[in-house]
Amino acid sequence: MMGKTHALSGALAWLAAAPLLTNEDLLGKYAVDLSAKQLLAGAVVCAGAGLLPDIDHHNGRIANTYGPITKVFCKWVGKISGGHRHATHSILFAALMGVAMHLLAVHFVYGWWAALFVIVGFGLRGIGLDFEGKEPQSAIADCVLAGVAVYLMHGLDMSFAGYAVTLGCLAHVAGDCLTPKGCPVLWPIPWRIDVPLVPKTDGKVERWVVAPVLLLGVAILAMRSVLGDLGARWLTRG
Repeated sequence: MMGKTHALSGALAWLAAAPLLTNEDLLGKYAVDLSAKQLLAGAVVCAGAGLLPDIDHHNGRIANTYGPITKVFCKWVGKISGGHRHATHSILFAALMGVAMHLLAVHFVYGWWAALFVIVGFGLRGIGLDFEGKEPQSAIADCVLAGVAVYLMHGLDMSFAGYAVTLGCLAHVAGDCLTPKGCPVLWPIPWRIDVPLVPKTDGKVERWVVAPVLLLGVAILAMRSVLGDLGARWLTRG
């Protein structure tokens, strides 16, 4: 799947899961309270996390996000994890990333801001924020916009970050499972799951069916969330 598709699937996963994550009857003490701002922030984080599993690809789109730094980082992650679509494309990776980001957001806010900067940058690059053939300019643009995003979100309670990151990673894995190569979802068990409904990355099915459906889903759920928040405010004032 392409970066845009992964980012959209992450945002959709977050917006769809938000009602469940706030349900105390279902999750008990693990439920979270989400304001409209937190819901939007979660969508941004989840969209960016939808690109995280591809840190195993030294020549992938996000490898160039912050120039040589992310290029080298992705190269080494690929070597350690067994190559593209191995360890990082699994439930275990998604869970570990979620736990790590939760601990940062709750106990080490400066570390979380650094992680948020990287995650947002990946999301921006994933949706196509670059200048073709001009990597320095692209990296600078990513840095500036990611920095702005961190500034806007730095005052929010981001204790939901673990959920957002895990959902984004899982959305990525699910999307790649729809392609012929599939993913080792239960890694370290090497068995791959593939349901090749999308025969080619960036092919007609992805461009003209999958991406539009995801975009429509994000628009509908975002509108539902906005209207729900407005309705709650109106009832409170009434």
